[in-house]
Amino acid sequence: MTQRIRIKDIAERAGVSVGTVDRVLHGRPNVSKPAREKVEQALREMDYKPNAYASALAYNRQYMFRILLPKHESEAYWDEIEEGARKAMEALRDFHIEVEIAYYERFNEESFNDLARETLDANPDGVVIVPVELAVTRAFTDELHEREIPFVLLDSYMPDLKPLSFFGQDSFASGYFAAKALMMLASKESEIMLMKQTKNGRVTTKQQANREVGFRHYMADHHPNIRIEELELPVGGTRKQYATKLENFFRQHPHLHHCITLNSKAHIVGEFLLKTNRRNVQIMGYDMVQKNAQCLREGSISFLIAQHAYQQGYSCIDTLFQAIVLKKKVMPINYMPIELLMRENVEFYRRTQL
Repeated sequence: MTQRIRIKDIAERAGVSVGTVDRVLHGRPNVSKPAREKVEQALREMDYKPNAYASALAYNRQYMFRILLPKHESEAYWDEIEEGARKAMEALRDFHIEVEIAYYERFNEESFNDLARETLDANPDGVVIVPVELAVTRAFTDELHEREIPFVLLDSYMPDLKPLSFFGQDSFASGYFAAKALMMLASKESEIMLMKQTKNGRVTTKQQANREVGFRHYMADHHPNIRIEELELPVGGTRKQYATKLENFFRQHPHLHHCITLNSKAHIVGEFLLKTNRRNVQIMGYDMVQKNAQCLREGSISFLIAQHAYQQGYSCIDTLFQAIVLKKKVMPINYMPIELLMRENVEFYRRTQL
């Protein structure tokens, strides 16, 4: 094991005081040129590798990171993101890391732009962004590049924006996988339901749209004869509105037995199935939020695809810390695992795999 090199050892080798070595190591002023050269020569000869964590602690600087998230209701995928980010802040408390979480209204360009301007005015050390449309997000990220503020993309990967890093699933592969898993149960069916939550006719995330591309790609290649019947439920609708739409849909499709949604709202259908005692219908969805997990345990949801939202939130903050505070290289693309949960293995799922 390599022996630890102490500041005292460096000082003796260079023939200077311990205080002089400390000032050189931490880039502080009031060191003469000859003394600095002696210390630097001693560091080279001793092959000294600084402890990045110790140096960051000694520097004692305050850091502020900001996360831009879409507004959302409770018990959503984004709650897990937030919890992971706050846990990272707590773990990095000794390094004086502060994390601010700010919200914009999805599908509202003005809301995102207002939050972007507010973020730039706050002059954070690093930013985590759930992006909106490419052109709108680019205007913000171009300014971040101009100011040399690193940013991490979450949920949707847009390589043209040149982020420091990205965390999220490969959404096309995820949708393809979802279709393949669903067809383990539904390959003999004539039709399946694809439930979407929409606002103004659009799904609520780019990730969901890309999942649908992967989903339909698999279906077209392997089960072209199975009809995909779409049901759109409005974002922010009431339980009564959803129940009416679902009742009408199942009345029109009495022989339909399998449903899928590519977002975290499978419980909307799952709870309806339990309430109306439709035990011959199953649904597949995404994310281990509490309501989904309960439907999985009670049998109205057959599969959930988990993507470790908590870990994503934690890792985004930790990546900014590694790059900005410790000056380390970080992985540019971090695809999350695509994990299939059923009633039989849901209790073994661990949210915090860090």
